[in-house]
Amino acid sequence: MNSPKASSMQELSCLKISHTDPDIYSAITHRLLFHFARTTPDTQIVVVCIGTDRSTGDSLGPLVGTALTRFHSPLFELYGTLEEPVHAVNLEETLALINDRYSNPFIIGIDACLGHSTSVGCIQVVDGPLKPGAGVNKQLPPVGDIHLTGIVNVGGFMEYFVLQNTRLSLVMRLSDIIASSLYSALKQWNLHSKTAAAREL
Repeated sequence: MNSPKASSMQELSCLKISHTDPDIYSAITHRLLFHFARTTPDTQIVVVCIGTDRSTGDSLGPLVGTALTRFHSPLFELYGTLEEPVHAVNLEETLALINDRYSNPFIIGIDACLGHSTSVGCIQVVDGPLKPGAGVNKQLPPVGDIHLTGIVNVGGFMEYFVLQNTRLSLVMRLSDIIASSLYSALKQWNLHSKTAAAREL
């Protein structure tokens, strides 16, 4: 049996919330701010959106990336869009490029995943790296200091077929929530960091 403290830490390590929850934007934003507390004002934030536009269910990552490009924000570096996806073929190369380009960056991995029928439509914010390809039995390198996933369909049987036959409306909804909440959290964290730095002067 877990102690209350262990249970509390476990809750903080993973947020899982349905896209129909009216508080979903603020819940995700606040959980991201909790994780951003591990960074410093000069830490480079890198967002890696994994997936491909060739599969409806697997397009969540590139859709999030494309939505984030519209903010034209200097607050983060972005890899993975509909135009230039990051997927199984180029993931290792992309991670090598990121590690060469940035010194000790804080990486946020974003991907679609499959789950239980009761979890479809949920978004998860999880401490630790993403394991892309796990749902379809691919061995790919882990990604991220933290990660966000959208549960787009039911797993456990014919995963490739399931991903191909996922409703685009759900994937679009999840991608919009993730992109908006992530950008909101990054803006708030940037403002907090500037305010804290000004107080120290």
